[in-house]
Amino acid sequence: MKKIEAIIKPFKLDEVKDAILELGVSGMTITEVKGFGRQKGHKEIYRGAEYVVDFLPKIKIEVVVPTDMVARVIDVIKENAHTGQIGDGKIFVLSVEKALRIRTGEEDEDAI
Repeated sequence: MKKIEAIIKPFKLDEVKDAILELGVSGMTITEVKGFGRQKGHKEIYRGAEYVVDFLPKIKIEVVVPTDMVARVIDVIKENAHTGQIGDGKIFVLSVEKALRIRTGEEDEDAI
């Protein structure tokens, strides 16, 4: 099992979520986060004063999938989150040693 974490632009959430669900993924966690990468934020002017916005709003999507689904999930995230602009996001893949559904006691792939 693998956990896929994707950091994307907020307005791309619905497209990415729908594409992931079409693959048969049964659930995901969505978190509103703030951060920056290479773009290092930007400057804005408010009431005549200039200030730096260091942390930009992003969405973090987390899904745990069987190892054989990882490539397909990554592909649909890339396709649907892509704008071609700086700040499109990142995808991370982590190993999951154990999963347990609390309600039923199911474990590992049965629990996801």
